[in-house]
Amino acid sequence: MQPPVRSNRAYRNVARIVRPPMLAMTRRDWRGTENLPTEGGFIVASNHMTNIDPLTFAHFLWDNGFAPKILAKAPLFKVPVLGGVLRATGQIPVYRNTSSAGDSLTAGIAAIEAGDAVAVFPEGTLTRDPELWPMVGKTGIARLALTTKAPVIPVAQWGAQDLLARYGKLLKPIPRKLVTVVAGPPVHLDDLYDRPQDTKTLREATERVMTAITALLQEIRGEEPPAVRYDMRKPLAQGEKRVGGDHATHPELP
Repeated sequence: MQPPVRSNRAYRNVARIVRPPMLAMTRRDWRGTENLPTEGGFIVASNHMTNIDPLTFAHFLWDNGFAPKILAKAPLFKVPVLGGVLRATGQIPVYRNTSSAGDSLTAGIAAIEAGDAVAVFPEGTLTRDPELWPMVGKTGIARLALTTKAPVIPVAQWGAQDLLARYGKLLKPIPRKLVTVVAGPPVHLDDLYDRPQDTKTLREATERVMTAITALLQEIRGEEPPAVRYDMRKPLAQGEKRVGGDHATHPELP
């Protein structure tokens, strides 16, 4: 297959290394590819269940002609080898609670204006929902979308958790796992563009994105999502423990 036009040499080299094992470990059901824009930069937002799904997400986009710029937590860029790969392929570091916190938003805007696909996990961490449904999202996706007015394509993944469990350390490549990735039509946000980017507007835009992702996942799973979305902001009841602890593994956009 032809690599995406906007991919650099490092990106193509990484794809040559990573794609064969992904093909060997998974059976792929890619759907909704007609919803991916053919011109201009855009945002693509996915649910987040396991630490392997950034690879299945990128695999889906690469196979459909895009070299995504994924927002990833800044400490990953300091990991030997991995950090070099992330920098060489133009991924975007997310800084949290520092003076550089706004840099990821600036970099995301620049990438979209340059015509790239910017990939975001709006939940900001692996979902803590007991049944792996999407949680309440962070508002970074809304800031990026309302500032750029770029299309936001919702994506739902299912099956990557069978390859690597949530918080799992051991891959289970045999037998090959079916990974379904579905892209939906752009989320309607036009009516919010001229409103102030206050908390109410940002949360409304974010929830629209999460609702679209959840609807796609509901279609894949053939099950009803919970009536109330899991919310990391909600205090735990006495004695209650949160799945995975309280520390986010993927910080949100500022």
